[in-house]
Amino acid sequence: MIHFLLASENTPFTIALVLMVAIGALELVFSIFGPGLSHLIETGLPDLNHELGDMAPHDAHALDDVPSPLSKLLGWLRIGQVPLLILFVVFLTAFGVIGLALQFTLASLTKFLLPAPVAGIVAFLGAIPCVRTGGGLLAKILPRDETTAVSEDSFVGRIAVITNGTARRGSPAEARLQDQHRQSHYIFVEPDVEGEEFPSGSTVLIVEKHANIYRAIHNPNSALVD
Repeated sequence: MIHFLLASENTPFTIALVLMVAIGALELVFSIFGPGLSHLIETGLPDLNHELGDMAPHDAHALDDVPSPLSKLLGWLRIGQVPLLILFVVFLTAFGVIGLALQFTLASLTKFLLPAPVAGIVAFLGAIPCVRTGGGLLAKILPRDETTAVSEDSFVGRIAVITNGTARRGSPAEARLQDQHRQSHYIFVEPDVEGEEFPSGSTVLIVEKHANIYRAIHNPNSALVD
């Protein structure tokens, strides 16, 4: 089995599972001594959302009328419903397990392994739906950090804190808010006013919802907190 796991054709899948275990161990250690690893990553990553936002339409009227491809993709992958680090762990697990299962089955039948790039593509395509399914299940069973029975439309009028990246029009960033039950939700936010920016750590007021993206303005009252 060790020889199988260390085969060059299986390297991407073995690395994915090792990385998944390492992230879990680090999350446990960081949680014991302070903020969890997921919190540190959300507040310390480079502006990844800005780079993703460059792929989305920047025309304000288009964003008003139809959901952007980015917002559709984010919603489909459960991004905003579950923290990004958890979804990444789900992806790593699915990618590694699918890849190794594929290679093991093939080796049992033919005594050969697929080249790593070919097997990697198959595993990647299989892992993406697992992120959506696994994210949906986790959103329901996580200890009331991401899900409640409240309507997402009720988030309008609440204060949120930008947790990752800089929010720009057409380039949403992840934010955290609390509902009336003091339960946390992760959403994607962009400025309501063209040209404004909300850097990580900013507090904003949610003013409206468009598809899976929320529009916000700067917090008009420092006494208001999430």
